[in-house]
Amino acid sequence: MLDRMGLKGSYNCTLQWTPADSPHLLDASDPSLFAMIQEQLGLKLEPAKNPVEFLVIDYIEKPSLN
Repeated sequence: MLDRMGLKGSYNCTLQWTPADSPHLLDASDPSLFAMIQEQLGLKLEPAKNPVEFLVIDYIEKPSLN
């Protein structure tokens, strides 16, 4: 995750949303998660390509008893 908001501190937010594949969903025209985040929290998620750090594990085994 890349944070480009520049806001400092901690925030406590509540988002109410029902996933599209939920059996409780009655109307397929309900807004997407991205739309609900923008509507309820005022945040817009935008796709971007950025370099990320990652770790590759080539081999693993249990340690010996010695």
